[in-house]
Amino acid sequence: MRAAALAARGYNCPAPAGRDGGRAAISSPIGYTELRPIDGRAQVNLSAGEREDRANRWVIAAFGVLGLALAIAPAYADRIGLLVFGGEGLRWIGVVFYAVGGVLRLVPIFALGERFSGLAAIQPGHRLKTDGLYAVVRNPSYLGLLVLSLGWGLAFRSLVGVAIAALFAIPLHARMNAEERLLAEKFGAEYEAYRART
Repeated sequence: MRAAALAARGYNCPAPAGRDGGRAAISSPIGYTELRPIDGRAQVNLSAGEREDRANRWVIAAFGVLGLALAIAPAYADRIGLLVFGGEGLRWIGVVFYAVGGVLRLVPIFALGERFSGLAAIQPGHRLKTDGLYAVVRNPSYLGLLVLSLGWGLAFRSLVGVAIAALFAIPLHARMNAEERLLAEKFGAEYEAYRART
């Protein structure tokens, strides 16, 4: 059923590991989902590109640990009644946050295409993206991750989930600082002007 839903939205079902190198990894609190548009426009890589901040690789492990904790802890806390709050309305607010955050997380993946990487790196042919969501927010994908993580915790009415969502800010802050340093080095005054207006 999942494959049919993805196909209806224009996605191929992910091939087993090693068969298709052009897949997009999309993170969510319950893990990673790999999608590849049929038209092949958006491909994500883990390339170090022309220049990478290797010291920032620790955030990948942090995202994995936090994602796993967020996948399990809020639902379990809700089930046993540990640190839960609010009512059924809060669950639906959480669902809305999760959906909005998911859109904010996905749109930049497709907008950046090959420039979107799991690493803090400048890719070959890198161009500064300043239109669309990037005209309003410098890091819409990271904002989306925070919003969808918060939504996940709220959907289970879980203070534990909200706390875990807040912990995502630590590796996200480190990742944003690393990316901003790389972009400032690569694009200089052009990036500083963009940074000043967003």
